[in-house]
Amino acid sequence: PLKPLLGQCFQFVQGNYKYELCPFHNVTQRETVFRWNSYSGVLGIWKEWSIVNNTFAAMIMNDGDECGSDSTLRHAKVTLLCATLTEIANVSEPETCSYEIALKTPLACDKRNLNVYSRLTPVLQEEWDKIEQEFSSEDLTKREIGRA
Repeated sequence: PLKPLLGQCFQFVQGNYKYELCPFHNVTQRETVFRWNSYSGVLGIWKEWSIVNNTFAAMIMNDGDECGSDSTLRHAKVTLLCATLTEIANVSEPETCSYEIALKTPLACDKRNLNVYSRLTPVLQEEWDKIEQEFSSEDLTKREIGRA
């Protein structure tokens, strides 16, 4: 269901920076001000999904360019938002070298598109069920122990 994003890139200009997000590939930043040391580089490369409550919550982009005096690697988290058009809504840098990108797309409107379980093979669904069962049994035991 999210395959339509594959091979596409989306651009966003904010202040003196131009961002380009290519889902399942990478995210880059280019300074639009012409000066001798303007920045142009990679903020992150596709790594994995962040999964919350059995839902694909965000794309994780890691291993970007070095940043800062301690050579921290830049990284980005891309959150999907429901909208009629696919476009970048916002880019922020809440911490140095750590970026958050909001990508609006109609693909995020149908929550079934973001459901993890339904995308698993039958073998993986069986494994998931087994882990869920063990977890819930253990959780129940901890609650029962807490009452004693």
